Amino acid sequence: MLKKASFLSSIKGITEEKVIIIEELRSKYKLKDLLIIAEISKSTYHYFIKTRKKRNETKAEEYKLVKEIFDKHKGAYGYPRITIELQNMGYKINKKKVYRIMKENGLYAGKKKRRYNSYKNHLKIEKDNLIAQDFSTTRPFEKLGTDVTMFITNYGRLYFSPIIDFHTREILAYDVSDNPDFGQTKRMLNQLKEKGYDLTNTIIHSDQGWQYKMKWYIDNVEKLKLKQSMSRKGNCLDNSPTENFFGRMKVEMFYGKSFSSLNHLIDEIKRYISYYNNERIVTKLRTSPVKYRENYFKKGAG
Repeated sequence: MLKKASFLSSIKGITEEKVIIIEELRSKYKLKDLLIIAEISKSTYHYFIKTRKKRNETKAEEYKLVKEIFDKHKGAYGYPRITIELQNMGYKINKKKVYRIMKENGLYAGKKKRRYNSYKNHLKIEKDNLIAQDFSTTRPFEKLGTDVTMFITNYGRLYFSPIIDFHTREILAYDVSDNPDFGQTKRMLNQLKEKGYDLTNTIIHSDQGWQYKMKWYIDNVEKLKLKQSMSRKGNCLDNSPTENFFGRMKVEMFYGKSFSSLNHLIDEIKRYISYYNNERIVTKLRTSPVKYRENYFKKGAG
């Protein structure tokens, strides 16, 4: 302990290191003697203590904010989205600091797993690949994607079929069913129709699944003035935004979770889609899909 006290005099200048050592030794030595050895005035010492306390309080407050957002989104948000949400709330904080806070406190967002592909194509009808892996967009309703993914549980299987806007990432329509029949595709497309969006010349892209080759589907896509597009056979990268959504969705609300029944899972899927559309930040948009769409058309109307 004496060795540590004498070490104070060897540290050049006024540093926080001296203050830290003084704090450690205060229970054994008089503060007055330690300050003399360290060559620090009492006022300087208290300034460092006050500054350090304030910094620790700020650090604790920042952790609390990050943790609240992390928990609110059930571990789905990584540091980029948490940073955006904090900035949207008015806090001046950068990604580097949020990343450090999360790393130091073991807050890790879920990582995507590969989705289960359950459909094979046997029909001969084909549509041109109008997107050709160019998923870039300049506005909502420019390019849409659709597909079906499976949820396997102890109580059976559920099939989820959405239509996704590639620009906003909004789920414009969807259907959940324990039977992947054509009725599911019909309900999904009818739901999109009921929304009343102007979809003139909007591209809707899918794989070569049998649902998208049925006459009813082709005819109703045309009635909505949509332009149908299909991936090349067996090439999941041709519809990667939709594939990526399935992976993210399962990480955030399915993998590692327990469900008491298929109806419970259906309720959780519906709850997740509402959250995803209305609350979850899309990093590139800096807001949620629905808020972005509403603001986009509000500006256009103005």
